[in-house]
Amino acid sequence: QVQLVESGGGSVQSGGSLRLSCAASGYTYIMGWFRQAPGKEREGVACMQHSGVTRYADSVKGRFTISHDNAENSLYLQMNSLKPEDTAMYYCAAIQHYYSTIPPLNGGAYHYWGQGTQVTVSS
Repeated sequence: QVQLVESGGGSVQSGGSLRLSCAASGYTYIMGWFRQAPGKEREGVACMQHSGVTRYADSVKGRFTISHDNAENSLYLQMNSLKPEDTAMYYCAAIQHYYSTIPPLNGGAYHYWGQGTQVTVSS
């Protein structure tokens, strides 16, 4: 079992920055960030395999950076140049076992989920 606890959400103006954190208990092979805005489907934002392989959604490339602290077993998402369309509930998710070293942006592949942290970007 893996427990995930997110923190760091909040309200910022367009162009601002936020850093999300996710503390994990237990072994994780792949971790990722997902988001869901009201009335929209869940979207994969960024994910990271244990050795450092990363993937990003096209909508956040160049603005968001995912990182992991192995010693703390924590996942981070640095979000810069935030836009109103980034407004959503952000979720941390994890996989313990996966057939590939390429981490998936498909939320269906993830087995463990946090409770989410709200990010609101105003124009």
